[in-house]
Amino acid sequence: MVLATVLILLGLLAIAVPVAATLGILGLSLSTFFSPLPLSFAMGEIMWSTSNNFLLVAMPFFVMLGEILLRTGMAERMYAALVLWMPWLPGGLMHSNIAACALFAATSGSSVATAATIGTVAMEEIDKRGYSERLFLGTIVAGGTLGILIPPSINMIVYGVITDTSIPQLYLAGVIPGIVLAVLFGVTVLVACLANPGLDGERTTSTWAQRRQALPDLLPPVVIFLAVVGSIYAGWATATEAAALGVVAALVLAGLRRQLTWRVFRETFEGTVRTTAMIMAIILAAYFLNFVITGIGLTGRVNSLITSLGLSPYGLLAVVVLFYLVLGMFMETLSMMVATVPIVTPVVIAAGFDPVWFGVVIMLLMELAMITPPVGINLYVVQGLRSRGRIDDVIIGAAPFVIAIALTVLILAVWPQLALWLPGTMR
Repeated sequence: MVLATVLILLGLLAIAVPVAATLGILGLSLSTFFSPLPLSFAMGEIMWSTSNNFLLVAMPFFVMLGEILLRTGMAERMYAALVLWMPWLPGGLMHSNIAACALFAATSGSSVATAATIGTVAMEEIDKRGYSERLFLGTIVAGGTLGILIPPSINMIVYGVITDTSIPQLYLAGVIPGIVLAVLFGVTVLVACLANPGLDGERTTSTWAQRRQALPDLLPPVVIFLAVVGSIYAGWATATEAAALGVVAALVLAGLRRQLTWRVFRETFEGTVRTTAMIMAIILAAYFLNFVITGIGLTGRVNSLITSLGLSPYGLLAVVVLFYLVLGMFMETLSMMVATVPIVTPVVIAAGFDPVWFGVVIMLLMELAMITPPVGINLYVVQGLRSRGRIDDVIIGAAPFVIAIALTVLILAVWPQLALWLPGTMR
């Protein structure tokens, strides 16, 4: 049964069937071949009840939030301001790439949107300043992954809905690990440039007057982050209400700069609808698939198989990390989450791990999947922004940052309170 599930899933993905259709077909196939009763009768009810989940209303708000920042030029001005503040470090603008990704991640909730936005505004600096193209591209690929770790995160909403875990606590749990990972990305650049000065580029110069003048351009993402995460932490708003508050804050900030044109509104709404529809189609199909695999007993068999191995809790965690590392090379992250998290999470929680902590670990493993070939989506996003070269350059440039993500997983395994301390202050 397990082998048949894997073969059907990989076969459908191999022939380029859309992810939502793949999950739906897999659910119908398993119901037909392995269930004595036609489980497909429940498809309509499952999809209707899932689409009515109040927590999922936060998702289009966060998608819209990122669209507003992109369409109004706030992201571009933020990057220009960071260029003035971070030229003195070895690696120069590569640190600006990571810092800009971290700030944009604190408002967008999407890794792809983060990599695409910062990559668009940063790409021209490679030739202008003489940076190592591979390492420069790697900072954008890796920095973009912060979009699903630093709150608000669309993937955390999906994890929270699937596992019935508190989304506010997941958001708070991602803050400190997100900062740690961004710092480790910066350290990776620093070490690389100190070890090989040829990787560095021309240092830009700026006066304190120019830096102070650019500070207002750094305020929008900070204000929005405080509005969203601050309202959740203070207990003033739920995740959904905080998402709506973030959209209002973004609209106000854009309005104060007189950038809310009809064109901006149209492009924002179109982008929001497209992205939300794609995500919802995957989630609805995944919920049906999860119902089927539970109904045919697949979840129980996998749990029994893992339990029979007699692994220690950390041995089990190592197997889970290896599983996602391999699977992430062949599956898109959102579909991988919705297809596997309902099976893996109960086993991990039964071993004694906290579901909030494991949610952060899952986000880190999804980040690894985004920058590892052959299906690492951020690799293709950044390659698509270039006008030359092969994707090999992007893959090689991103390779050192795999170590930083893996090290963050190890740090969280040793010191889980890095993720659990902030949610603990809220309880």
